[in-house]
Amino acid sequence: MEHRRINRRNLVRGGAAVGAAVFLAKPAVAQPGATPSQADRPAAALPSRGEFVVRGAFVVTVDPKLGELPRGDVHVRAGEIIAVGENIAAPGAEAIDGTGMVCMPGFVETHWHLWTSSMRPFVRGENPTLEYFPVTQRLGQLYAPEDSYRGVRVGLAEALYSGITTVHNWAHNIRGPQYADAELRAMRDTGIRGRFSYGGPQAGPTDKPMDSADVARVKREWMPNDGLLTLGICSRNVVPGQSIRGAISVDMARRDWGAARDLGLPITLHASPKGLVTMLEEAKLLGPDVQLVHPMMTSAAEREILAKRGTSYSMSPLGEARRPPDGGEIQFGELMEAGVKISMSIDHTTTSNCDCFSCMRMLYTLHQHRIGNRIKVTNRRMVELATIDGARDLGIADKVGSLTPGKRADLILVRTADPNMTPFGDPFEALVHHANPGNVDTVVVDGRILRRGGRFAALDHAQVSREATESALALRAKAKWP
Repeated sequence: MEHRRINRRNLVRGGAAVGAAVFLAKPAVAQPGATPSQADRPAAALPSRGEFVVRGAFVVTVDPKLGELPRGDVHVRAGEIIAVGENIAAPGAEAIDGTGMVCMPGFVETHWHLWTSSMRPFVRGENPTLEYFPVTQRLGQLYAPEDSYRGVRVGLAEALYSGITTVHNWAHNIRGPQYADAELRAMRDTGIRGRFSYGGPQAGPTDKPMDSADVARVKREWMPNDGLLTLGICSRNVVPGQSIRGAISVDMARRDWGAARDLGLPITLHASPKGLVTMLEEAKLLGPDVQLVHPMMTSAAEREILAKRGTSYSMSPLGEARRPPDGGEIQFGELMEAGVKISMSIDHTTTSNCDCFSCMRMLYTLHQHRIGNRIKVTNRRMVELATIDGARDLGIADKVGSLTPGKRADLILVRTADPNMTPFGDPFEALVHHANPGNVDTVVVDGRILRRGGRFAALDHAQVSREATESALALRAKAKWP
């Protein structure tokens, strides 16, 4: 319908023309010594890390030693969880009323192509020519750095709205140094915690190595930060002939992965094709620094290899459930039974919204449909998957993923008196089977209250939405989109 085309008749003539001129101008080529670094640019103003106590909430700590407190308090000071318990004494600390809410760790998602978040007007899952892959590949080649910034930022706004406090920015359209800087600026300006995995450009060459020199620059300039951002690489596919985006050879993967390992960086790879784990094992590429994405076709022998190597798998249930029958199955139960490290992710939000509650619900439901209690999965296990397991996958479980004193204060408050949540009973049942992003009341990242009472504390969402729309209009004009 016409409104699904962003008011094309009325807006394209004005907005797209301005957008094309302002946002899609040819980016300047970065020159050696062309500083100051983007990392040194002033960040957006964020709330300060003060001292507060969440009081009277149903506290779900996801810490096996602390368990749940039906009426508990969480004391936070300077970004650190100081204490979790009942009737905590904290003179002078601000009190946040948690009555009628679940207080829990923020969600930790582990694979999200954030730069595509402004492409919702273009992707149509029911039309093969307008599905995610052809659209993102075509439009991705037209991105300017500002488009990357705006796409990532609108995605991160939805992440905070939905209760996600840590993201894995799977950035597979880095077309030059300015693009990496733009995505990192968006992460820093939003105040979210996350890993930035540096990847090559859409429709980029497969016979040339990745830009390891710029990866090293990013590590040098961006990673001395306050601990919120970490760095990795996302590898190009390693199965020739099985990817619309193209794939590199095993020898090229050895070169790219070796450069990343020389820098001490983790590696992530889309890896659903059958037999890929065996191929990577034979090439001696697997290890605890590797995260694979989309576990759809692993064999029992391959799952044994993954557990032995400490290689993890990230599942994106909403996207994976859309795959045709010959695309494999979501092997959550089998991976869990084999002892493989697993986590949960959003993937992209062009054909769905950002909703970890729905991801948990979908994964649980599909598991029950396929396997049932042969491999028992509990609601508690699903909440662990969306929090502490994600932190383990990203190597930050010592900092976040549970409400444990000494860890950083990444937490959310979820209202339990909303129509879809009341009457409230078991917290895990409610979180997995009833909750949605609209129930998220408060979001805290590293002790900063970024959302409170269902409102952003610093981010101007109207501006973020407007600029993402302008970027989409400009891309439409440049692509001469029908």
